[in-house]
Amino acid sequence: MSGYLIVGPSWVGDMVMAHSLIISLKQRDPDSPIDVIAPSWSVAVAQRMAEVRDAIALPVAHREVAWSKRRSLGRELRARKYAQAIVLPRSLKSALVPWLARIPKRTGYRGEWRYGILNDVRQAHTSRTVWPARHWLALGFPPDAPLPATVPFPRLLTDLENQHRLVRNLDLRIDVPVVAFVPGAEHGSAKRWPVEYFAELARSLMRRGIAVWLLGSPKETLLAKAISNGAAGVINLCGRTTLLDAIDLLALADAVACNDSGLMHVAASVGVFIVALYGPTTPAYTPPLTDSVRTFYLKLPCSPCFAKECPLGHHNCLRQITPEMVSNALLDKLRTGEPHIGT
Repeated sequence: MSGYLIVGPSWVGDMVMAHSLIISLKQRDPDSPIDVIAPSWSVAVAQRMAEVRDAIALPVAHREVAWSKRRSLGRELRARKYAQAIVLPRSLKSALVPWLARIPKRTGYRGEWRYGILNDVRQAHTSRTVWPARHWLALGFPPDAPLPATVPFPRLLTDLENQHRLVRNLDLRIDVPVVAFVPGAEHGSAKRWPVEYFAELARSLMRRGIAVWLLGSPKETLLAKAISNGAAGVINLCGRTTLLDAIDLLALADAVACNDSGLMHVAASVGVFIVALYGPTTPAYTPPLTDSVRTFYLKLPCSPCFAKECPLGHHNCLRQITPEMVSNALLDKLRTGEPHIGT
């Protein structure tokens, strides 16, 4: 038996951070194949990991147990004879496929009565003091083994042919500097920089001849519409692209302005310069894993609260990060950095 099956997380940003574990496994065991199984909405990230042999979409809906589907997939995967499964989510259902696939070593953190389903059970960190990427990296080592001093940074592949197709079909200009905005955040409104600030920033950049693209899922359609209504000329791509498209478009941009979100981690993984905006969360816990970043985090007495809605009602942790501050950070980089054309 040889090879690894990684059961990946449901959130896009978490899937990006899981790449650190996968890179580490491949560095230490280069001849063993690595496959990843994850829900359809996040598995696309694994398709862009050079170390992954096969990215397998779990055919279930969000929160669905779907016993028969998991049993069928588990039986199908028995033929691959994996040596080890590493289960990143802490739910019982996430551990079922490796158990049903009869993988001899099934590793994961304690959670939801998984004894027997997992047979290499670790104690999870309960505080938000350890990066998720490092937390998952530890599962690739024996329980008492020392961990590397540094975490490998995720690095997703981009598709040059798809980039050309997107530029052509979406009628995008890349002969001028491009700043991509990521206005959404799944966690809740507390993590979102105000819409009117994004609009003001867009107007400031476009006056200087910089193109502005809005990226996000269909869930961000109303946010993007509000920004484009306040800043005529922005290119609203929210809901018009797949996750794979978003990876390639972020790689084409010269810079990205983003909330703490899944696409922030995607942007970090393709090497583009990021201005990352933190309010109720903290970069000490979920930083973008890149050296090309300018982070704004005000460290107010009420931060980090990790709440979905501002419990005090003022949202000062993000409202006090002004468009001028973000504009200056972007323009400083665009003036001094080499033009970035992602490939």
